[in-house]
Amino acid sequence: MTRVVTLGEIMLRLGSPGHERLFQSPNLQATFGGGEANVAVSLAGFGIDAALVTALPEGPIGDAAIAELRRHGVDTSQIVRSGERVGIYFLETGSDDRPSVVVYDRAHSAMSEAETGSFDWDAIFQGVDWFHVSGITPALSQNAADLCFDAVTSAKRHGVTASCDYNFRAKLWKYGRQAPEVMRELVRLVDVGIANEEDCQLSLGIALEAEHSRHGAVSNTLDIDHYRQLCAMVLEEFPNLRYQAITLRTSHSASHNEWSACMCDRREFLIGPSYDLAHITDRVGAGDSFAAGLIHALVTGASGQQALDFAVAASALKHTIPGDFNRVTLDEVQRLAAGEVGGRIQR
Repeated sequence: MTRVVTLGEIMLRLGSPGHERLFQSPNLQATFGGGEANVAVSLAGFGIDAALVTALPEGPIGDAAIAELRRHGVDTSQIVRSGERVGIYFLETGSDDRPSVVVYDRAHSAMSEAETGSFDWDAIFQGVDWFHVSGITPALSQNAADLCFDAVTSAKRHGVTASCDYNFRAKLWKYGRQAPEVMRELVRLVDVGIANEEDCQLSLGIALEAEHSRHGAVSNTLDIDHYRQLCAMVLEEFPNLRYQAITLRTSHSASHNEWSACMCDRREFLIGPSYDLAHITDRVGAGDSFAAGLIHALVTGASGQQALDFAVAASALKHTIPGDFNRVTLDEVQRLAAGEVGGRIQR
């Protein structure tokens, strides 16, 4: 069976009900989530042998996080029990012109304080086909950044394909280093890069001319030639990359987006299908579901275009599901990617 390992922090997610402001009512909905955990859950749902490597403290909250991962079929055997607390994030889901808001409470979490010797990477990478990490983990602390470099270096030594979602989180880079000085060195070690345009700029320091800066992040139109050029610039800067994928989001409001992606494999520039997401339920984890879809398709032998189409369809479905995890099946994604749209009742 194909095996994929991810490295990152699983957090307790506390969200206000529906579209309420945080603490508008005394209720918060408690679930779990986090970038690399979301990827592992998606992959397990597609039938991949997926494992999350992380650190969690002893106690009921750490136990609950592990139980939730196991419930979704994720291998938790490589999780180290250490540290004093589980990271938390608070979510206020936006609507129309009011954007969603994330508040982090992750300082001194078990994952941010885990030591480089906490994990036996030679044992972890036995029989592994793919390794995935994101720009979120090295943003947590110097310890976490060192863990990422140890992991990717070991993955490459074992002949494991490595991917990185550049995920820039401005609220996390607080320990004295800037994202590009860490992320550029990390990305030089991986095979597959995943990002949106803002990630390329803020995590890697790569942007087109000033008048196009953050084009996709703030505009309600997309210029495909712009992204073709951006892919080319990233691939030129990082000759180790075999693929560079960029997600494309046209934001009409917090509740209405258009969603697609493009990818370059050094031979051709590929464009995925576009989905009009007029009634978004929850967009948190959409990028992770895209990464999982891309990994699943590529590691199981799909062509670049097939992989891109599958990843865009998987992440389009994630926008319809509350919570971080993309609770969809392989068949559901395949049907959407094949053109079965419209939401008709399945009887």
